[in-house]
Amino acid sequence: MLRACNIEKYYLMQPDKLHVLKTINLEIEKHEIVAVIGSSGAGKSTLLHTFGGLDTPSSGNIFIDGCDIYKLRDAARARLRAKKIGFVFQFYYLLPEFTALENVILPALVLGVKASIARQKAKDLLKELGLEKRMTHHPSQLSGGEQQRVAIVRALINDPDILICDEPTGNLDSETGSKICDLLLRLNKEKGYTILIATHSQALAHICPKTFVIKDGAFVE
Repeated sequence: MLRACNIEKYYLMQPDKLHVLKTINLEIEKHEIVAVIGSSGAGKSTLLHTFGGLDTPSSGNIFIDGCDIYKLRDAARARLRAKKIGFVFQFYYLLPEFTALENVILPALVLGVKASIARQKAKDLLKELGLEKRMTHHPSQLSGGEQQRVAIVRALINDPDILICDEPTGNLDSETGSKICDLLLRLNKEKGYTILIATHSQALAHICPKTFVIKDGAFVE
């Protein structure tokens, strides 16, 4: 499903070179839920962005369903990313001028899904996650937990195979964060989503059968 081979990532910080990811090897099977645990600055976000086709590694290979994604042209990689990967971020990134429903629909419209079909699917997903009464609300009218659930629905709208979640509970209180943990676990168990999570939360990591610890850009035992 998702495989990383000898990933290295450098940033040029003249006159030095910042080594952000160091010989990262990771294999995630279909339907697994995996956590990468580490403190701020350990390399978690860079790792997820690299795995998700957003940030080209300096060397190494990322395979999704056997396809080396960084051997693809930019447009082809963007299409693969839109179809196969859903992203969930710590800060939601909902567009403030749009309602919850409109925010969810947008990625489907980008892929060319008919508006009426995208709208009905978005409504069904929002209802499934308990947001049926919040569809017409703007992000400023939603709680943090509601915004994150909208962001998760947006990530699901194109039926991705993989959910990549970067600190999905990092901006929430413990009770709301626990509910998001339960939701991710349910999506994995009931819907079969493959989920990769980066977190510093032990509570979130605890729900994942497989965990990796990253420190200074490298996995540690």
